[in-house]
Amino acid sequence: MPATMTATAPLARIFSLLGVLACALFLGACAVGPDYVRPAMDLPVVYKEQGPWKIATPGRIDSRQRWWEAYQDAVLNDLIDQANRANQNIRFAEAQYRQAQAAAAIAHAGLWPEVSGNASRARSSNGAENTYAAGLNASWEVDIWGRVRRLAEAGDAGSEAGAASLAAARLSIQAALAQNYLQLRVTDLQKDLYARTVADYTRSLQLIRHQYDAGVALRSDVAQAETQLRSAQAQWIDLDATRTQLEHAIAILIGKAPAAFTLAAQTTLQASMPSIPAGVPSDLLERRPDIANAERLAAAANANIGVARAAWFPALTLSAAGGYSGSAFSQLFDTPGRVWSLGSALAALLFDGGARHARNDQARAAFDAAVATYKQTVLSGLQEVEDNLSTLRVLAQESQVQDQAVKAAQLSERLAMSQYQAGTSTYLSVLTTQAASLANQRGAVQLLGRQLLASVSLIKAVGGGWHASDMNQAAANH
Repeated sequence: MPATMTATAPLARIFSLLGVLACALFLGACAVGPDYVRPAMDLPVVYKEQGPWKIATPGRIDSRQRWWEAYQDAVLNDLIDQANRANQNIRFAEAQYRQAQAAAAIAHAGLWPEVSGNASRARSSNGAENTYAAGLNASWEVDIWGRVRRLAEAGDAGSEAGAASLAAARLSIQAALAQNYLQLRVTDLQKDLYARTVADYTRSLQLIRHQYDAGVALRSDVAQAETQLRSAQAQWIDLDATRTQLEHAIAILIGKAPAAFTLAAQTTLQASMPSIPAGVPSDLLERRPDIANAERLAAAANANIGVARAAWFPALTLSAAGGYSGSAFSQLFDTPGRVWSLGSALAALLFDGGARHARNDQARAAFDAAVATYKQTVLSGLQEVEDNLSTLRVLAQESQVQDQAVKAAQLSERLAMSQYQAGTSTYLSVLTTQAASLANQRGAVQLLGRQLLASVSLIKAVGGGWHASDMNQAAANH
């Protein structure tokens, strides 16, 4: 600071010179600690299970749409919209994201000076004279070693991790709701199957009773037909427990009490299977929010190494104060009453019993743990994609065979009934073929349900159309 500065120098000049000095020091500074580089992983070029097979369906999942709309079910679309607005787990994740944003803002605030103002009035002991004073005080930790910048860097990474965590929470809730809804609709199909089966068995029982009354059927045939009917009715009723629990789960996911939510039954499936491009393994690094979250946490941990290392260097704090003081309020801001001061402090920790070593080791260990978590999250993501690709491939093949089994079982059932009515076979053969037909039809419906659930799981595994570039916009829709 020039030695020629006098008490008449304007307060603005004092702060201007202070700012010039601080900026010069800041521009010449370097941030200690390693610069972040995303942890490298050796990823395969393609998925093991990604073969030439394809589900022939009308819908397609891509990043330009809300993924659940590919199922082409208006009720599902409405339910997920409700969940996006009212699900409490999503609201919790949104609140955590806002906390992370606030923490980042606090860290960035450390890059700027702190300025405070004061005003006072004092009266002398003899009560003859008042003294008035007003002023401003400023202090600034000059970030020579980059400690504050590393804190801001960690805060930004934490905020981005919060955005990815929010996206992961949304995707998890959306997928859970879609699976519960689709499973409920498959349960409706099973209930419809049993309703038709009970009606068929009731007619068969009436026929057997007429034949028994006519003396052309055995009493045991009547008992067997009634047993089969009651068994089908019991299984039909049992499906109500499954449907009710799924309905309750959907209610909670959309933020409602179970008593306040009812979903009308459907006898046909409105949803259709979408086509789901899995892409390549390296896409997961940008498309899965949980992976992006883990990567951003690793970046934050890396920045914290720099924060710990900066503790080895002295801290420079610049301060300035200026104001006015006078014996009369009307003269408070006159030039003779102007006062100012400049100061600087250089502080360094000389001995801490090894605490800085320990904090540095702690920061490095935290980074190593974050890297391991990131890599494990990537590997788990790859497994989930492979698992669901494999499941869908196997189920697609199984579905074709199951359809053939249903047709064969229905034909066998019709032939057995005709033979029984012609008197060329016993009623036991009819019961056997009817049971086989029902089992195969129910198996086909359950197989459809497994395909739908696996499709949702695959969509979730590949990120549901999300991209890492969306992290800073993750809370825009809440």
